[in-house]
Amino acid sequence: MAERENRGRGRGRNREEETPEFADRLVAINRVSKTVKGGKRFGFAALVVVGDQRGRVGFGKGKAKEVPEAIRKATEQAKRQMIRVPLKEGRTLHHDVQGHHGAGKVVMRTAPEGTGIIAGGPMRAVFEMLGIKDVVSKSTGTQNPYNMIRATIDGLKQEASPRMVAARRGKKVSDILPKRDDAAADAVSEEA
Repeated sequence: MAERENRGRGRGRNREEETPEFADRLVAINRVSKTVKGGKRFGFAALVVVGDQRGRVGFGKGKAKEVPEAIRKATEQAKRQMIRVPLKEGRTLHHDVQGHHGAGKVVMRTAPEGTGIIAGGPMRAVFEMLGIKDVVSKSTGTQNPYNMIRATIDGLKQEASPRMVAARRGKKVSDILPKRDDAAADAVSEEA
């Protein structure tokens, strides 16, 4: 009887212990103050990006009176809101995508091997936590880190692998991807 009770009570704790493979990156901390009768009360808001560096990423925000508590809340929220993004060869995007949120607009382009991550602050944090090694990106509009991250996540949600496209269209992957022989022949004919 006691064993059953212990198993039921320890479930939530074991789940946290099973997922230590997530890396997190603190993107922004904002100090806010509320003026009250006796003076000012300070609080902190934290923005955190969490990922497993193998295709899963999420972001969260937390508010508290102390910085560590705000970061902890943001990390927990980020782990609950993770999305999976298909990566090409485990290093870059399959195709170019655009994302937007509010006034923030981002363009993310696939890149050849060795390019590295060419991105601004909050976007770089998302790509590093996602596990992307080669990408070229540009953000326009707002520089607010919250909106930049939301726009980046919006674009990444649109990312689709050839396998996903083939399944959606009811075809084989080989029917969707261009033949390597045809691509090489086209390149030779263009040079001639």
